[in-house]
Order: sequence, then structure tokens, then C-alpha cells
Amino acid sequence: MKDTCTYARKRVTTWDHDFIDLDFSLVGSKTLVVLIHGLEGSSESKYITSTSNHLNDIGLDAVCFNLRGCSGEDNLQLPTYHSGKTEDVDFIINHLLENYDYENIILVGYSLGGNLTLKYLGENTSNLSTKIKGGIAVSVPIHIASAEIEMDKLKNKLYMEVFFKTMKNKVLEKAHKFPEYQLDKDKLFKATKFKHLEYLYTVPVFGFESPEDYWEKASSKQYVSNIDRPALLINAKDDTFLSKECFPFEEAKSSDYFHLEVPDYGGHVGFMSSFKPSENRWLENRIARFIKENIQIAI
Repeated sequence: MKDTCTYARKRVTTWDHDFIDLDFSLVGSKTLVVLIHGLEGSSESKYITSTSNHLNDIGLDAVCFNLRGCSGEDNLQLPTYHSGKTEDVDFIINHLLENYDYENIILVGYSLGGNLTLKYLGENTSNLSTKIKGGIAVSVPIHIASAEIEMDKLKNKLYMEVFFKTMKNKVLEKAHKFPEYQLDKDKLFKATKFKHLEYLYTVPVFGFESPEDYWEKASSKQYVSNIDRPALLINAKDDTFLSKECFPFEEAKSSDYFHLEVPDYGGHVGFMSSFKPSENRWLENRIARFIKENIQIAI
């Protein structure tokens, strides 16, 4: 399986004078799968390119929605994205519906992108187009408050260092471009937890009252029971980012549409089934099977 994907990029101008980059990988299908990456990911993330290629191989079109500031170029506004910012998802889905002639649209989100996927499907049931047929979410911290406690533990220290390096640089760049955003740089350099970055950037920039207010409003767990079309959440038992609150067994049991699958292994967006990269198709095959069997799209 190829590690890369040949995309056609389309830049979409947003209502607030910003832009969002969409990377299309098309085979001429009437079904479009919208892929939403995780924290600090992009269309070049391995799990995105792998899924795009697999979807194309089974005859489906794919488009990666690069969240603001994640397409290789800084966005134009001070705000970028956060775990619950479904306004951008809604805007892009409506753009696709208005400008492309697809019969079916399916959302597939990973980690933060999975939280956006589930929240979007659950909070908009009254006005979602019938062309939006369902969604799949992978490795999702659907209860942010408790998941952040897990992420802050020593077991995730290496992951956090990778995230924090890029995130701190982006926040510094924003402070340089927008002097009115009065960043406490000393606190930024000392930040070691997501809560510290939320206090310095997410809360003031997006208008939350506190990190706790952000966690409560952005978490998708409260919305999954509302979902009214086929949706699958795949969270592995050994995902070190997830708390027990991120496994919504009761919500899945009481819903006709929302399904939860909990493999023993998979880590965080891992799901390795072989030491040979070309044979690691478990997740891609599971996504395809849900599209075929539950969303009932012929592939």
C-alpha cells in the first residue's frame, strides 16, 4: 500500500475571511468520504493517506479536510481549531453539498477529528441533509476532561512532547502576528499540560470561560445519543489517551444508530495487525465494511 496520496487541493474561503484547504483524491464515485485528521495532523498524516488510498481502491472518492492552520500554511485569523469547533465542519459539508454533485457523504474522523465528527452528527440532527449518510470515528477522547487526565500521565510523555513542540510554535507565531493577543510567553514556555495551553490560547481566543468550560462544551459524549444515522466509534482498550468515560457502552446499547467497537489492541490510531506495513489493513477494512454493511453503500 502506498504511503503517499496524490491530492488535488481546493482552497475554500470562509465566511470570516479565512481559508480552509481541502485535499481531494477522486475516482469518479457518487459517494464522497470526508476525512478529518487529529490534533496537529493533516492530509499527509499516514492514517489519512492510507485511508484515502483504500477508499479509492474500493471505488469511493475521498477528501481530507485540513483543519485551519494544518495544511502547511498558517491560516489568516487568530483562531485555528479546537476539539468542538463544528462550525467549520458544518461550513465545509455545506460547501460540498452546494458545489459538488454527490449522492452520499460520509464522515470519518480520527481522534480530535473523530470528536468533531460525532459532535457534528449529534448536534445537527434536525437540519442535516439526507445526503449525509453516517460517520465513523476512530480513537476518540469523547469525554475531554477525563481524557486529559490520562494524557497528562507519564505514559504519554513522549506523545505530549511532540504535540507541544508544534503547538507552542503555532501559538508563538499567532502572538507575533496578532499583537492584541497578549500572550504570556513565560507561561507558554513552561506549559506541560493541555490545560496550560487551553488557558493561554483556547479559552481567551475562542471565548470559553475556563478550560473546564471548554471541556464540557466541546466533548462529543453528550451528543452521541442524538445521532440518527449509522455511526461507529472504534476505541481500543489499550489506547493510553482514553479514560473509562470514553467508552460509551450504555449509549451504544440504547441507540439504533450509534455503534461502539472496542478492540483489545490498537493503541491510539494504531491498529497494527502485522509487522508488514502493506498488510496493516485492519482499520481501513473495518471502515469499508461499516460503509458497506451499516451505511449500505455499494462498494
